[in-house]
Amino acid sequence: MDITVKQHGPDIHNGQLGIEEKQFPCALGRSGILRDKKEGDGGTPSGVWKVQACWFRSDKWLTPPQKLPTHKIKEASGWSDDPDDPEYNRPVTLPHTFSHEKLWRKDDQYDVIITLDHNVMPVVPGAGSAIFFHLAKPDYGPTEGCIAISHDHMREVLPLLTPGTKIIIQA
Repeated sequence: MDITVKQHGPDIHNGQLGIEEKQFPCALGRSGILRDKKEGDGGTPSGVWKVQACWFRSDKWLTPPQKLPTHKIKEASGWSDDPDDPEYNRPVTLPHTFSHEKLWRKDDQYDVIITLDHNVMPVVPGAGSAIFFHLAKPDYGPTEGCIAISHDHMREVLPLLTPGTKIIIQA
């Protein structure tokens, strides 16, 4: 089963996510959907990306998915976003010398993260990192390049995801 994502609405960061017959509002990157993703451009990369794994905060999300490989987010969990880092676009343990995202956040956006295979084999420095499918801000404000849906919608979508699920982001 595939998921489709496209821009929808008046702002380029407003999107629509479709799975089976259902449609859900989603947030996209502040620069909308881009064909040529670069680190820091704020764009959601167009293309077909496979779902890889689920990272979750076990203190906030009590039921991990049953069909995806799972990883618990810990206070020392991070993700490298520095093209000069040998661990670029990979999970890292904090503290980390290079620039990175903290996965353990005060807001709820990273309580559940689905990693995608964008820029993973091979990893190309500067071609974009940490492209996730995660929880949206309450106002569906823009992401830094990810796809984000509400907590309730994630509860509905997460059990449907398998390692074979593809997310098709249409420019």
